[in-house]
Amino acid sequence: MQNIEQPTLEKLLDQTGVYCLNEFEEEGFWEEVEDIVIEYQQRKAKISGAVFGMAIGDGLGYPAEFLKREEIQAKLLENGFLHPDDAFIQVTDDTQMALAVAKAVYHCEDLEPAPLEESLRKYFIEWLNDPTNNRAPGMTCLASCERLEKGLSWLEATDKSSKGCGANMRVLPVGFFSFSEEVIPEVAQFQAAITHGHPTALVASELTAITVYKLLNGTTPDQLLNDLLAYAEGQKSNYYEDYLQQLWDRPPFRTPQEFIQLGWEECVDKLKAVQKGLSKIDENVDPCAIGGAGWTAEESFATALYCFLLSPENPIKVLQNAICTSGDSDSIACLAGGFVGAYLGFDALPANRVQNIEYQQELWEVVNYEWMNYLSNS
Repeated sequence: MQNIEQPTLEKLLDQTGVYCLNEFEEEGFWEEVEDIVIEYQQRKAKISGAVFGMAIGDGLGYPAEFLKREEIQAKLLENGFLHPDDAFIQVTDDTQMALAVAKAVYHCEDLEPAPLEESLRKYFIEWLNDPTNNRAPGMTCLASCERLEKGLSWLEATDKSSKGCGANMRVLPVGFFSFSEEVIPEVAQFQAAITHGHPTALVASELTAITVYKLLNGTTPDQLLNDLLAYAEGQKSNYYEDYLQQLWDRPPFRTPQEFIQLGWEECVDKLKAVQKGLSKIDENVDPCAIGGAGWTAEESFATALYCFLLSPENPIKVLQNAICTSGDSDSIACLAGGFVGAYLGFDALPANRVQNIEYQQELWEVVNYEWMNYLSNS
């Protein structure tokens, strides 16, 4: 990459080639940096797409949560959603907690276990006490955050038996940041472990973050499932002891590897179920019949992935498939929306939904967090 000062590069990203030539008055300057600028603009569009796709999916799925598929289908409008085209879209705790994770990671001085735990604790408690935290938040998240607020260690605060989707509904921002594939697993698992201590919650969170990371970095839908299965094979014995400490140490597990392997086995089973479902597509089948109802982390990941891979070039269809599910529709659509937004970019999202989504300012702040982190690591 060319050695261009960051302030100059940031200025370039919002300007035309003609302006750049006039501003810098250097012959050939635009030609020299054109590829860099285009690459950065595309990256920012994909980050914006992932952030807003996540929130839009969550909000569009909100009124479908707790409804049977037949009940949702009976309520659908002509546009295929439960919201009119110009309706304000209120999000749920999924987006609220994703914003908390984004802030915790961005404002953490470094991502070592102690400062990361402190930052996550701070922003999770902030979410807990926010007056807008009235969107049917999950009981595991609430109870664990209440224990964190009381000053318990995270190992005491977490629900060690829970693999609820609260663990990974909020993890997408970890995949948005320009971390390496070595850093993402640790951060993704740790943000889950603070509230959900089951090994499958940890692994599903890692896979969710890695999926959006791969889509941001050029993996195509055709490649994605095989890439994830290969990734799982390489990760299945990795226990991040610096972060997870003695979380594994309980019956029936004899070693940390035995503990984490259970999570990988359950998640790989779901990836294979998605693969099987895609081999014989029936659009009349509830996606939850393929990946599960979504109340647990591995099911929400699998069903969201299935909804995305059914129609990866059509974000509206992805969102329609995800909300019209008999399970945890908002969490499924939250993840599916993040996946398709990361793949296709911001401009592919329905403009009316972008304009009407709640938390506009906060979502753009997250885009800026991710973007500045990307620039600083380029």
